[in-house]
Amino acid sequence: MELIADILLGAGAIGAMAYCLVLAQRLSRFNQLETGMGGAIAVLSAQVDDMTKALQKAQSTAGASAETLTALTERSESAAERLELLLASMHDLPDPGQGARRLRVVRRRIHHEDLEAAE
Repeated sequence: MELIADILLGAGAIGAMAYCLVLAQRLSRFNQLETGMGGAIAVLSAQVDDMTKALQKAQSTAGASAETLTALTERSESAAERLELLLASMHDLPDPGQGARRLRVVRRRIHHEDLEAAE
């Protein structure tokens, strides 16, 4: 009985050794940088770094654009307020058709004979 148990224990150990060897070979192929998943992981890691830098640059650009837009919005609001005041003051002016005289511009023609020549 002990002999059968020792044989089964040895067979189990040999099976575990074969399983570990197969896993070690697969892991070494998996981690190869040129052809395996290790290369793909390295490429993806580099792409993630590039995308992180691009995202940070886009965020800083968006922040600067937001500040510029805020400043322009404030300027336009102040200009709109001034326009509203100008329009309100225009209502206080009298209508040109009601009692106000319309000014005429009269031009005189100058005759060239009346002019003296400079010596």
